[in-house]
Amino acid sequence: MRVGIAHHFGWAVAVTAAPDFRVVDRRRIELVEPGTPPAPVHHDGVDLSDDALAALVSDVRASAVRATSASLDALAADVGDPIVSLSLRAWPLDFPTDIAVVRRVPYEARADSVMYRQVLDDVARARGWDVHVFDAGSVLDRATRIVGETVLSGPRATLGPPWTKDHRIALAATVLAGQTSSNT
Repeated sequence: MRVGIAHHFGWAVAVTAAPDFRVVDRRRIELVEPGTPPAPVHHDGVDLSDDALAALVSDVRASAVRATSASLDALAADVGDPIVSLSLRAWPLDFPTDIAVVRRVPYEARADSVMYRQVLDDVARARGWDVHVFDAGSVLDRATRIVGETVLSGPRATLGPPWTKDHRIALAATVLAGQTSSNT
């Protein structure tokens, strides 16, 4: 089984697909615990000192690890068959970590999103899952060329709503992960 993720601040759409790209599970998963600010850099910490913001980010990251771990454990238990990979949107590997830099434009608008992707990456790897990253701008087109639009849009007819662009992106990411694995 392969899991594709379309993440947001504090939550994500997760689509799990079989090797034949049949959707076996789709759900919203929580990436941060209730009551925890989901966007510490971009919203919640703008008026804090660098030290206070660093502490807040550390607390949110710890919450994200716990919540993401619980969400992926529940997903794996419900799916039953082994999950071999998780796919998520790529991020710059050289993204700054210094809080004084991260809180400035252009980084502050992306810092929270990068944190969630890094946590997803860490939590998936801790479970022994391969992690694949994709370019959000091309994932749908690339997957459509491989499997056709019907595979990406078809689950709405069989599963019913919701089947949004997030679901299609997450499924498309599993298609690309399958291609990467079969070509390596």
